[in-house]
Amino acid sequence: MPQTNFVDYEKFFDCVHCGLCLSFCPTYVELGTEMDSPRGRIATMRSLHEGKFPLDAEVVRHLDLCLGCRACETACPSGVHYGELIESARSFIEEQYRRPLLDRLKRWTIDKVFPNPLGVRVFASMLKLGSALGLSRLARSDKLPQQLRSWFSMVPERGSVSSATLLEHYPAIGEKRYTVAVLSGCVMPALFGATNEATVKVLRHNGCEVVVPKAQGCCGALLLHNGNKPDGLARARQTIDVFNGLNVDALIINAAGCGAMMKEYGELFKDDPVYREKAQRVAAKVKDVTEFLGGIPLIPPSREVKKSVTYHDACHLAHGQNVRSQPRALLRAIPGLQIMELQESDWCCGSAGTYNLTEPAMARRLLDKKMANIEATEAELVVMGNPGCLMQIRAGLQQRGLSIKAVHTVDLLAEAYEG
Repeated sequence: MPQTNFVDYEKFFDCVHCGLCLSFCPTYVELGTEMDSPRGRIATMRSLHEGKFPLDAEVVRHLDLCLGCRACETACPSGVHYGELIESARSFIEEQYRRPLLDRLKRWTIDKVFPNPLGVRVFASMLKLGSALGLSRLARSDKLPQQLRSWFSMVPERGSVSSATLLEHYPAIGEKRYTVAVLSGCVMPALFGATNEATVKVLRHNGCEVVVPKAQGCCGALLLHNGNKPDGLARARQTIDVFNGLNVDALIINAAGCGAMMKEYGELFKDDPVYREKAQRVAAKVKDVTEFLGGIPLIPPSREVKKSVTYHDACHLAHGQNVRSQPRALLRAIPGLQIMELQESDWCCGSAGTYNLTEPAMARRLLDKKMANIEATEAELVVMGNPGCLMQIRAGLQQRGLSIKAVHTVDLLAEAYEG
């Protein structure tokens, strides 16, 4: 068979097949099959690249089952850029492989709804309606099939969905120390508007003048993770154009998946003579909100929050950006907060972008493990830094009838600053 060319071939040889990644890979631990491990998938991708076997349903299945959580990168002593390899392979799959009709329809819907502001608003309205009708209660019904219960668990409790549009400019509270831009995102304004507002509040209390460009939209992360490279790159270029000309100290992100992707803009556009330098400039400014706050002299919050909390490490924050200590340090700065460490805190919850929609069975297995660990802490709140994890973990808590609440890190910080 002819050799394909979907990634820099030499990058396959960074992997020395030592196997240290195996115990860190959720799908390998669950299934125990070599083809569903990082090492096995790299061997599969290399053979596919060399044209040793066809791109058939079995090959696609093993690559589809990868969460893209990048826990293997954390474990790898050789510095393998696994995320780049798997996303390049997924783009190749979407270009060359014809999926079954139902699968194509599902992925087309995801691509059209979530990066689209109108699509997300419609989706948010449907969730609010389902919440008002009390459909979330059906998630705990033993009379329904597991798949239906999982779908109903995605309907939030009343008041959990918040929509808000940020202003374009906010002055610092007190002495101005920094000027920052904020990515409002495509999903956040419609589903987690209060979290966007909390992000701005916390930044302002720390001496930040905040700008939120009106022309911004989707950063391209969700599309690129799903293999839709043409549309993902187009969205990324739009985002680069919006933020490139701003004179700011940092570009603040409160969604882990978006932050991880935007930090890789420079690599993504390294061969693009028009966008290469612009992409590098934007990527150099990208900071997760907890990373930024953890790297400045923090103006500590003064209001007590007398609650017990545990912290879940979002994959693209812990493994993709190596941001682990900063969120915990910020939580320790909140007066009155009692913090319990979560076992396997950086183990994927099964959300993984839209993985819980495309691979619901494996996503449920991982969510079950995460729920057991959260429940064992006996905490009142579980805190995290990614909207996808929030939706997934809230669904899991709801389906099990647990009283624990899931919140974004900045939601809790804003409460400590303003009540």
